[in-house]
Amino acid sequence: MDTETRFNQTLDYLYSFVDYSLKKASELAKAEFNLDRMQALLEKLGNPHLAYPVIHVTGTKGKGSVCALCASALQTGGHKTGLYTSPHLLDYCERIQIDGKPISHDELSDLVDEIKPVVASIPKLTTFEITTALGFLYFARQGCTTAVIEVGLGGRLDATNVVRPKVAVITSISYDHTAVLGDTLTLIAGEKAGIIKEGIPVVSAPQQREALTVLKKVAAQRLAPFTLVGREVTVAPLLRSLSVQTFQVRSKKIAALTLSMPLLGAHQVDNAATAFAALEAAELGLSYSDIQNGFYRVKWPARFEVARQEPPVIFDSAHNRDSFARLRQTLDEYFPARPVYLVFGVSEDKMLRDMLEEIRPRTTRLIATRADHPRALEAEKIVEMAAQAGVESEAATPVEAALARALELAGSTGIVLSAGSLFVTAEVMRAWEKYK
Repeated sequence: MDTETRFNQTLDYLYSFVDYSLKKASELAKAEFNLDRMQALLEKLGNPHLAYPVIHVTGTKGKGSVCALCASALQTGGHKTGLYTSPHLLDYCERIQIDGKPISHDELSDLVDEIKPVVASIPKLTTFEITTALGFLYFARQGCTTAVIEVGLGGRLDATNVVRPKVAVITSISYDHTAVLGDTLTLIAGEKAGIIKEGIPVVSAPQQREALTVLKKVAAQRLAPFTLVGREVTVAPLLRSLSVQTFQVRSKKIAALTLSMPLLGAHQVDNAATAFAALEAAELGLSYSDIQNGFYRVKWPARFEVARQEPPVIFDSAHNRDSFARLRQTLDEYFPARPVYLVFGVSEDKMLRDMLEEIRPRTTRLIATRADHPRALEAEKIVEMAAQAGVESEAATPVEAALARALELAGSTGIVLSAGSLFVTAEVMRAWEKYK
């Protein structure tokens, strides 16, 4: 059997289990989240997640960027570095990477074939639980000396919350997945704080007061040293361009360190300061030069990624009100006066009205579309809501047609921007390939 046929059969197997990323909000709210299945699975696999030190990262927004920055610095510093993130952008194997290279299709298929008898012995396992275990196992088998692990959903009952981390990292908390995590920042922060372990350092990005109160309380209860970006670690922007931004961080350990990275936007400066603080707290033997070089080399696509500078084509992954506020701020920083033609699609469970209201001041026209995904909202429903929110819009499907329409409308002066759910931007990126 050829590699791709076998890989597709592997994906069919993984997706034959319950995959909550493909479920509607009403089904997600009824999900049976607990760590018993995960612990049983890992025990039968030899507890591979205990074979290397871990940086564990949760939050609503920014956790992927923080993970990518940490992993890049660790790799630069000589660590064989595992990186586990979700969801993927273009290929399922992106979720499990070592030193920036995804597990190969053959390697994933081999591991899946190996663990099938163990999986069969544990009822009710989910796609995410199995994939997480595969990541842990792959990192151990390949001799990783450290791993950066991103929480999938929440924290307290997430499948990744079996690790014993060197540091627990909590990025910006805002409203998302409210059907599962709760409809207040207090409840959401309580779920995120579930990754805080007894005596293990905690690093938090700047937070709204309601969320911060919860994090500080849980950290105190668990005697976990608490570092807050903006207090113990401070950051100041210096320079920015469309390819790089430079800033300075200060901490109790260093008076000032100048850092540069290709991730754009003021929010990414906060993410970088959070990653810096996490690397300091983890004490994994990195030099400040390793952090500088690692941040400069980081790759994390579809986060205000400028695919073409003139006329601009930008890929982004904003999918809640807070992230759209940051996207609007970044547009104002880099392109203060240019019209924006937004290719937009979203999951049916997202707070659509909030996102539309946030981006309305910067959107000349919204081209609503629907990705090939079971949770994707119909383009026509987006147009209806856009009209209520006072956003000029039209529908265009499939995604390829929406991109073509946006490029046509933008001409030589406008900005084509893709945002909304990550699976929409992934399809836009594929469609963009033919224009390059």
